[in-house]
Amino acid sequence: MLITDDFLPVPVPESLSATYLVPTVGLPSVTARTAVGSLAGRIAEPVYGLARQMLDSPLMSVDVRPIGEFPELPPDLLTAFGATEAQLDRLAAASHLVVVQAEYRPGWPPAHEWAARAVAAAVAEAVRGDVVDVFGLQFLDPAAALRSLPDDQGRVRLVDWVLVPYSSDAEGLWFTTKGLRRFGLLELQTQGVPDHLTRAWGAVMTGAARRLLRDWTDGLTGEEVPAFVQLPVLATVTGHDIAVAYGNPEQHGATAPVLLRLELDPATDPDADSFLSLRPPAGHPGPAGRYFATACATLFRGIQPDVRYARQGDAMSQAIATARAGLADIRARFRAGQLPPETQLVVKYGLPGDDGPEYVWAGVTSWDSPDRIVGASASDANTDPTVRIGSPVVVDADDIVDWAVLTTTGVTEGGWTQAVLDSGEPRPTDPRPNPTDPR
Repeated sequence: MLITDDFLPVPVPESLSATYLVPTVGLPSVTARTAVGSLAGRIAEPVYGLARQMLDSPLMSVDVRPIGEFPELPPDLLTAFGATEAQLDRLAAASHLVVVQAEYRPGWPPAHEWAARAVAAAVAEAVRGDVVDVFGLQFLDPAAALRSLPDDQGRVRLVDWVLVPYSSDAEGLWFTTKGLRRFGLLELQTQGVPDHLTRAWGAVMTGAARRLLRDWTDGLTGEEVPAFVQLPVLATVTGHDIAVAYGNPEQHGATAPVLLRLELDPATDPDADSFLSLRPPAGHPGPAGRYFATACATLFRGIQPDVRYARQGDAMSQAIATARAGLADIRARFRAGQLPPETQLVVKYGLPGDDGPEYVWAGVTSWDSPDRIVGASASDANTDPTVRIGSPVVVDADDIVDWAVLTTTGVTEGGWTQAVLDSGEPRPTDPRPNPTDPR
């Protein structure tokens, strides 16, 4: 094995496994083969054929067990990873578990994960139940589980398979990935991230995971599974990596790359996990947090706060009125999941300032109450130092002056105030806004 200062040898496990559960009340009324048969024409090849083949091979097992025979799933961790009260109640009421397990060699495709998730989702759909991803400690709606499988071109969204949880300590935020071990790769971690980069750094971690996973699987293409794969010590992350990981391959393609140094942090406890740490390049002056902030600014450049209006002409007033008249309808469509796939709803709202309001954009994450929106800032504000790219924000609906539905190519609906600005309405400052979700 060749070891150089430019590459880091990362050990490869001999085999990988996936486990999914389907809680049921009583014995399930359908077999796995019958359930998978209902997926014909609904999921792409090769996953459909792969699931059927693995069902008929020793690589997969589907068992029905009384729930007491399976180790208890921790409800606090399930809740931390998004479980609802209704899902936890259904789990508590279940008498049996359909246990779907699969094994496969490291490499691409990850047949164990794709086939096991497809079979579990098919069974859950048939019994009108939930899927529990044991690795991720996540409940999955059967429809969402099926959507996470590869399309007819073999593409997946990495965010459907890899989570990026974080916690806080005295040095800042500690980010880790949870999902790369599905593919045999060690999980990533970053420590000392500034608090205001919560969402933005999660996106960077996801992009880094995508880039390193590609390097990892490229090293596993031979007939024999190697003992180690050499990963570059300096990992290059681009906006394109982030966009592809989120299923929007054109969204951030023009940004400059950033470099992150990869280091192996082996666990001292045999029961604990080792990590691949992402750090600034060697010789970077100043604290690591400063470099992480610069990296985010590079990757998400062009996401600027909107202008301050010196005055509002008739056209701008009409644009705001049009946007506000459509708030109830766009909220209803957002909550019902009726917006087109792979789009992002953003809103523009005013922040108070000495020279008048500053208008910034935020991506909407939830809109449960008509008068209150929870989201993530899509820009750094000039007037409020707490409003930074990716920072969580709560927006009063009365402060909204515009909204827009974004795709990878731009605004497809809304954005009336921006249209006025682009048409030449006087404004005291430039640049123009680019209301893009920093994910």
